[in-house]
Amino acid sequence: MTEGPSAASVEEATRCGFVALIGAPNVGKSTLVNALVGAKVTIVTPKVQTTRTLVRGIVMEGHSQIILVDTPGIFAPRRRLDRAMVTTAWGGAHDADLVCAIVDAKHGFDDETAALLAKLADVRQPKLLVLNKVDIVEKPALLALAARANETLAFDATFMVSALSGSGVADLRRHLAQTVPPGPWLYPEDQIADAPSRSLAAEITREKLFLRLHQELPYQLTVETEVWKELRDGSVRIEQTIYVARESQRKIVLGQGGRQIKAIGADARRELTTLFERPVHLFLFVKVREGWADDPERYREMGLEFPRE
Repeated sequence: MTEGPSAASVEEATRCGFVALIGAPNVGKSTLVNALVGAKVTIVTPKVQTTRTLVRGIVMEGHSQIILVDTPGIFAPRRRLDRAMVTTAWGGAHDADLVCAIVDAKHGFDDETAALLAKLADVRQPKLLVLNKVDIVEKPALLALAARANETLAFDATFMVSALSGSGVADLRRHLAQTVPPGPWLYPEDQIADAPSRSLAAEITREKLFLRLHQELPYQLTVETEVWKELRDGSVRIEQTIYVARESQRKIVLGQGGRQIKAIGADARRELTTLFERPVHLFLFVKVREGWADDPERYREMGLEFPRE
């Protein structure tokens, strides 16, 4: 009778580590996380600053488990919530085993890229340069961008990808699998995200609000899943509250005759049904909570540290 592998040999055979994706708003971090995972684990909208917290997607590649940390975009903060998001992003970079600096190849070496690389110099972890959206940029411009970025900061490797089309994503995934440190997996093999279903459901609804509402309003609201009830027929009843800061904002979210909130609910319900692979009964409520963006409890709900100043 042969003995199975010891715990020590299994640990040596596996790798596991945290990889932070950091970059300016709208460079495609969330799209890249979803592409690497092969499923939607973080919301994506054309608006900047959609991601507010550290969203973790889990990738299995061979004997490696890669835990991707999709950080909020790095930008010049104006509000308390902005400051919390930027602090969270840099915290994710400093806590990771490996950092991927995502640069929008279409924008080239702009002021945002220069500021990002300057601050990344303070991060000790190994760093990869990932040029995204390369399918819409000519090769000479890509090579010049890569050269300038590497002259500014010494990267361990450079990758050119299109998160949207998937080009170059497999090469990046393989490199990450080889680079994360040896160690046991932290999550079950079939788990693709560490966010609870309640949180993910709230994020999906927030995504639909971002897509349907315009200008500043999406940044002035938050969504919380108040009720999650498993029903006997296998479906789930979800009740969510959309909190806004003023009565005028509540009216905008509701829309004339409630049409806006019905459309948002229908969009969210369709995606949640697909995501959870079962019927979803979604009920949305809109409430005014003045000063929610200055309420420490709301920050805890979002997984953010409350900035005292």
